[in-house]
Amino acid sequence: MRDIAAGLAEWRAAGLRFAIATVVSTWRSAPRPPGAAMAVAETGEVIGSVSGGCVEAAVYELARTVLENGSPVLATYGVADDDAFAVGLTCGGTIEVLVQPDTGLPDHVLSAVCQGRAVATASMLERGEGLGRRIHVPAEADLDGFDRVVADQAAGMLAAGATGVVALGAQGRRVFVQSFAPPPRMIVFGAVDFAAAVARIGKFLGYHVTVCDARPVFTTRRRFPDADEIVVRWPHDYLASTTIDARTVLCVLTHDPKFDVPLLVAALRSPARYIGAMGSRATHDDRAARLRDAGLSDAELARLSSPIGLDLGARTPEETAVSIAAEIIAATWGGSGRPLGDLEVPIHR
Repeated sequence: MRDIAAGLAEWRAAGLRFAIATVVSTWRSAPRPPGAAMAVAETGEVIGSVSGGCVEAAVYELARTVLENGSPVLATYGVADDDAFAVGLTCGGTIEVLVQPDTGLPDHVLSAVCQGRAVATASMLERGEGLGRRIHVPAEADLDGFDRVVADQAAGMLAAGATGVVALGAQGRRVFVQSFAPPPRMIVFGAVDFAAAVARIGKFLGYHVTVCDARPVFTTRRRFPDADEIVVRWPHDYLASTTIDARTVLCVLTHDPKFDVPLLVAALRSPARYIGAMGSRATHDDRAARLRDAGLSDAELARLSSPIGLDLGARTPEETAVSIAAEIIAATWGGSGRPLGDLEVPIHR
């Protein structure tokens, strides 16, 4: 829902009612992951998507019904031979969609999502009177019984940045928890010409982007308009002073030993999810030798993606940024980086 939150806030500010359809479960080759959302306003306007176009028309009609009667609905869409192009998923997958009226979405939760603050929503999936009832974390009031169990589960999933369906309680009641953790960080070290393109694609992918370099003449807002933060400090000093977690991506584009060796020593001992360094193969070999001399083990060096990026034949800074982003995505989700046409694995995992 994060990608449509600003639109929802505009509708609410205008006094418009709306219904939100959210993907809660997927099977096989579903085109959108759990958490993907589409909303329909009482004016008929639509934002977002739950399937990339396959079942949007059917979900639109369902949302209009929810707007009329105020009752949440849980629907499943899969392939039907006779009407696959009408209301089915032509990709061969199955999705479960929960459609809820906006009345269960408080202003403070919507504001938190828009502002990138940590919040989670838990929606009941058991059919009946309680279908679609929401519990929010952090909770506004004390909870007990099953609601406390749900809130504790949601808090744990929020801390891990996880979204999905869980079975809770003695009866295994199904609950959909959607986490809205703050955006993961991308820190780009080195105010070089490639850094602006990497910062731009990092923002496009949803990262909070910081550009850091020790040289103030190059590290300016004019050169990096897409970055969230511009930091003029020695890279290893900044890394030691900032928060790095298991979702953080570090792109070292300095390819200058006086900058990148002390930086990479610290980076490769941090919990960062991805650490890539730019440079030629000769630069990589020299850098690896310097890092070993600095005390890094082979296991620590194995975490380094160098030379940075996938082999796309990139030449320009923009093309290079795409190759770096492709490697980050592959590292995040376990992709092979090979052409899909050469593989028989599911397209949507």
